[in-house]
Amino acid sequence: MTVTKIGKWGGLLLLGLLLLVIYGSFDPSESGYFPACPFYSVTGLECPGCGSQRALHQLLKMEFLNAFKQNALLVIAIPYVLFGFYLDRLAKPSEKTYTWKRKFYGKKAIYLVLGIICLFWIFRNL
Repeated sequence: MTVTKIGKWGGLLLLGLLLLVIYGSFDPSESGYFPACPFYSVTGLECPGCGSQRALHQLLKMEFLNAFKQNALLVIAIPYVLFGFYLDRLAKPSEKTYTWKRKFYGKKAIYLVLGIICLFWIFRNL
């Protein structure tokens, strides 16, 4: 690994840790530091990301049910994204790894995830 890659990954790791400390320390529903959703501000409807900041805060406090109530899609998406990161960066390349990547992150999976996001967006506003 080159020095540039180490610096890039180190910087991203530090930024991620800083964000986790901020979200763990301050409640987005009570603090004025966090931005409001522009879509909600304009339309009064919740987008798929609405409640993500509050859900992350609840997850960091280990209150999974409250996090799920704030934004179920985020809570479900975190393991999915982490699995993709594992397959892409940490798993040894093999036929099995390729099969998992194709099954969970291929073209059909992308359309399925898009459909889930759209359905979540619609049903949370009914």
